[in-house]
Amino acid sequence: MVKSHQVCFCALLCVIALAAVLIRPTQGCDLDQTQHGCRIDNGQCTCAFGCKSEFRYATKKECQDALKGRANDICSRQPCLNGGSCTQVTAMPQYKCRCDGTGYWGARCQRLCPKPDQLGPDTKFPYECVVI
Repeated sequence: MVKSHQVCFCALLCVIALAAVLIRPTQGCDLDQTQHGCRIDNGQCTCAFGCKSEFRYATKKECQDALKGRANDICSRQPCLNGGSCTQVTAMPQYKCRCDGTGYWGARCQRLCPKPDQLGPDTKFPYECVVI
């Protein structure tokens, strides 16, 4: 007979293992590299507190001016392929593509996600290709 605490422990291990696979790794920044700022995210201004490199504009007004064409919007050139979404950042090339859920991955969502039968023992599966 399986004891209830053993079942709970096994369930907890399963949840932790699943979370380790599904949670995207993030690139953090030092506290002195954080700021409140804004960026253009899918044609809208998004303001928050985070790493300086993620926020190109210091204020919502600067961001809104960029949306009106008073400043260069790198995402208007649609650098992300295959349905990826573009977000402006301060670091070169001044945009970041988010490929989640598109079936593609890479800097511009240009690489087709591998199929399970294409994976070798040392192959790293891109997190953008995980479908929940």
